[in-house]
Amino acid sequence: MPADKLADLAALLADRTRARFLLTLLDGRAWTSSELATAAGVSASTASEHLTRLVDAGVLTERRQGRHRYVQLAGQREADLLEHLLAYVGPATTAKTLKATTASAALARGRTCYDHLAGRLGVAITDAMTTRNLLDDDLTLTPEGLAWLTDTLDFTPPTSRRPIAKPCLDWTERRSHLAGAAGAHICASLHAHGWVKKIGTGRAVKVTPAGEEALRDLLGLVPL
Repeated sequence: MPADKLADLAALLADRTRARFLLTLLDGRAWTSSELATAAGVSASTASEHLTRLVDAGVLTERRQGRHRYVQLAGQREADLLEHLLAYVGPATTAKTLKATTASAALARGRTCYDHLAGRLGVAITDAMTTRNLLDDDLTLTPEGLAWLTDTLDFTPPTSRRPIAKPCLDWTERRSHLAGAAGAHICASLHAHGWVKKIGTGRAVKVTPAGEEALRDLLGLVPL
């Protein structure tokens, strides 16, 4: 029954350790069990138990390479669910330490949301594309937008069922940023060109000096 499935999902997420694992995996990468244990501050055996539950539920996928167990989010649907839940609960309360405050500010400024850009950076890119008629108001890619992505960033529309472009509610900005295949391609292209780079080991990213120049030339963006 739907009620039973909803209750099972809620129970699966209603654990702080599993919640920490899932938020860590929102960076889109595959992490080892030991890495996640360290990130969540739990023992290896505890991490293994929680990860098994998440894999068995289909929220995570896993593969083994040598003695390492790698896990990652099962796909975009699971990432979307987590982002919507984050948007529902709203921003975290004021951080109590300088380190936590700095990390929170970095995430709000720019981060990856599974495989696309979020935070003020993601929203600013989305707004700039909308202003230039590359996206409609509902964040559908326009013909001009498809031509721009193809000519500027070598974009090829996907052959899968994944939407080319769709809105994703940003939990810090409370506005939509661009997701879908186009959002993922922009994120990957900016990383490949060295226009954005990761900060630390989390999801936070920042625009490089070369990226500031490129985004100004391509979309008229000023440094955030």
